Amino acid sequence: MKTASVREPGAISIDDIETPKLCSGDILIQMESCGICGSDLEKVFGHYGQPSMRLGHEPAGTVLDVGSDVSQFKKGDRVFTHHHVPCYNCHLCAHGNETMCAKYYETNLTPCGLSEKYVVPSWNVSHGGVLKISDKTSFEEAAMVEPLACCVRAWTKFHYKEGDSAAIFGVGPTGMMHVMLAHAKKFSKIFCFDVNDFRLDFAKKFNITQSINSADESRKQKILDDTDGQGVDVAIVATSSLKALEDAIGMVRKGGSVMMFGVPSKGAMMNLDMSAVYSREITLVTSYAASDKDTAEALNLIESSQIDVRQLITHTYPINDSQKAFDHARTGENAMKIIITK
Repeated sequence: MKTASVREPGAISIDDIETPKLCSGDILIQMESCGICGSDLEKVFGHYGQPSMRLGHEPAGTVLDVGSDVSQFKKGDRVFTHHHVPCYNCHLCAHGNETMCAKYYETNLTPCGLSEKYVVPSWNVSHGGVLKISDKTSFEEAAMVEPLACCVRAWTKFHYKEGDSAAIFGVGPTGMMHVMLAHAKKFSKIFCFDVNDFRLDFAKKFNITQSINSADESRKQKILDDTDGQGVDVAIVATSSLKALEDAIGMVRKGGSVMMFGVPSKGAMMNLDMSAVYSREITLVTSYAASDKDTAEALNLIESSQIDVRQLITHTYPINDSQKAFDHARTGENAMKIIITK
C-alpha cells in the first residue's frame, strides 16, 4: 500500500509499505479522502512546532477489517476517524485542555491518515475517535470534520453575543469555516482579510460585510468606519502571519477578543506593546487542534446542513499526486480546500 511522508523540506515521498497489522481492539480503514491542513503545509514547507511529522489528520474512509474485540464497527462501515483522543482523566482534561493531554499525542493513526490504508488504535476506537457517517454524507465532506471541529473548539475559548461583529484574518478553508460559524451564531457584521484575491472574491459569496486586502493601507479605518469607531468584537487569526495577529489586536474593540487560530512557525516572534493590550482589556486566546467531543459536534453541523462544507472543496488529487496537491495548497492559487483521494 502507498503512504505519504515528508522526505525533506518541501518534498513528499510516496512509498510502498506493508499493510500494518491489527491488534485486538484496532480497526483497518481504506482511506477514501483526506484533507490538506495548514499544519500539514507547515510540516512540509515550514518549521512545525509540534513533535509529530505525520501527514494527514483529516481522513475518512471505509472499514476494511476489525480486531477480535471490536463490536461497534464492522467491515463496510463509512467512517470519519480522529487521529488523537485524550484520556479524560488527567489534570489537563479535567480543566478542558484535552488537546494538551499526554495521551492525546500517543494515539496516532498508523502509519498516518495520508495512506491508502491505515490502522486506528484501540484507544481511539473505544473512546469516540471513530464516527459513523450517514450515506448522504460524502467522504469529501467527512474529511472536513476535523478542521471544522478545530474551529468549533476555538469558538468555546472566547465570549460573544448574537449581533456581534467579527474580523477573520486569512480566509482559506478554516477561515471560511469561521465565517460560516459566525453566520450560524448570528453575527451582524463579518469582515474578511487576506492577500489572496481569489479568496477575497470567494468570501464575498458568503454575505459578508467587507472583503479587504491585508495590504490595504486604509484597512483599519474601514473597520472603524463600519463599527462606529469601536472595532470588532472578535478577531480570529486563521493564518500563520504575525502581521495579521498585529492587525487583529489593532482592530478589535476595547474589551474585545483575539483568537490566535493559525499555526505559527516554530520560533516565530513579534514585538507587541503589552501596555495597549492591558489598557484596552484585550483578551488574547489560542486554540490548538480538537477533541473527539468537537468532532462529534462538527459532524452534526455538517449532517444537519447547518454548515455546508461542500462549498469550500475546490480541488481533489489522487494520493500519487500528493506533491502536486501540497504545492497547490501552498500557493493557494484559485483554490480553497484541497482533498487527496485514494
